[in-house]
Amino acid sequence: MSLRSAIETATTGVDRWVWGAGHALHLNRFLDQSCLNGHREALAGKSVLIRTADQLTSAAALIELDGIASRILVCPPDIKQDHVPIIAAQAEIDAVVTTGDQPSVTALGANRTVICQHLPTPAARSPSPELETEWLLLTSGTTGAPKIVRHTLQSLTGVIRPAAVGKAPAIWSTFYDFRRYGGLQIFLRAIVGGGSLVLSDANEPVSDFLDRLAARGVTHMSGTPSHWRRALMNTNVSVFNPSYVRMSGEIADQKIIDSLRETFPKAAIGHAYASTEAGVVFAVDDELEGFPASMIGTSDLGIEVKLVDDTLRIKSRLTATNYVGPGAPPLRDDDGFVDTGDIVERRGDRYYFVGRRGGIINVGGLKVHPEEVEAVINRHRAVHMSLVKSRKNPITGAIIVADVVLTARDAVADEAQLRSEILTECREVLPSYKVPALVRFVPKLDIAESGKLIRPNA
Repeated sequence: MSLRSAIETATTGVDRWVWGAGHALHLNRFLDQSCLNGHREALAGKSVLIRTADQLTSAAALIELDGIASRILVCPPDIKQDHVPIIAAQAEIDAVVTTGDQPSVTALGANRTVICQHLPTPAARSPSPELETEWLLLTSGTTGAPKIVRHTLQSLTGVIRPAAVGKAPAIWSTFYDFRRYGGLQIFLRAIVGGGSLVLSDANEPVSDFLDRLAARGVTHMSGTPSHWRRALMNTNVSVFNPSYVRMSGEIADQKIIDSLRETFPKAAIGHAYASTEAGVVFAVDDELEGFPASMIGTSDLGIEVKLVDDTLRIKSRLTATNYVGPGAPPLRDDDGFVDTGDIVERRGDRYYFVGRRGGIINVGGLKVHPEEVEAVINRHRAVHMSLVKSRKNPITGAIIVADVVLTARDAVADEAQLRSEILTECREVLPSYKVPALVRFVPKLDIAESGKLIRPNA
């Protein structure tokens, strides 16, 4: 299966679109169109890097090249220019599809550069047999050049099912950029599942994006908890009425789940666990933080989840095949499991995420997970979101500092009183070494292109 064949199979008389901020791609017609300026056949069997300024053009190129190119690597928008030649060499790129407004790609060593059109033009369908194209994705959260992970369309779409007969196709959207794994999952759910998709735009105000979601009648919406917290601060969120709200990418605490329930009383609220390396693992739809202990083991889909030193490890047909490039580390252990680095803690019949192994703060030899402290702070009625980090200390090595964004109605409240209340709540449930030594009120927190809070300790 390729994306083009999936579109052809799932398109049954219903108009399907991918809408960008300024242009749109009519999926029904795209099967007889091309955005590659007559170079489609020349790219057959090639290892192709796609780097465009906007998501819609990348989407058109990706749909067209899947099943034709031997491998595809889609560059996310935040990739550093000096990292591009490194990943191009590791992925053995020999052709580049780009737009004229992108930085020079002549230094990549590719023997062909194709300027991709923003809007496709009529073209004959490719008569060549379909290849099983390799999908190369970049990991996030590293300071150096990102690792490259190899997937197939089958590993990326293994849990996606077409819409039931007689049921209106979903109109999906996401705060994510689809050129990273989290957004790509939503892109594929729309394309393979028979629906349509509204793409975000990094330069678009949140209020305008929410207006577009409402205007297009988006039914299914996805983002990180940080994405959703930012949206909930915007008054235009009231014009948007989805039937399904999904979170992934960060820990979904009970406060954000309850806030979404209050804002969207008619929507189903869920949070999913997945990663670029491990693939899709499970979804939690009971509107509670954490996940049932019964999810440890083997699921009906054949996904195996186990714990090693309280860290989740995953084995399934949906995991990536391997890391790509000379000297790349092994992706799986000897038993075929991917180490996610995500640490959980069991309380009763449920597991709760407490943080990542690489983000631990050391306070006098004791370990502190920032996310665990944030979950406590976020429960306070006046807190919209928070970020816990460390500050160097000559005695303990580090102390805990919390930056806190207040809800709009509490932004003018007595800060001294609120600070005292937050610290009191922390002391009631956390060991003393996890209680912040300093609570600062800030107007906003920085969010990365991936939609996650930017963590200086990660």
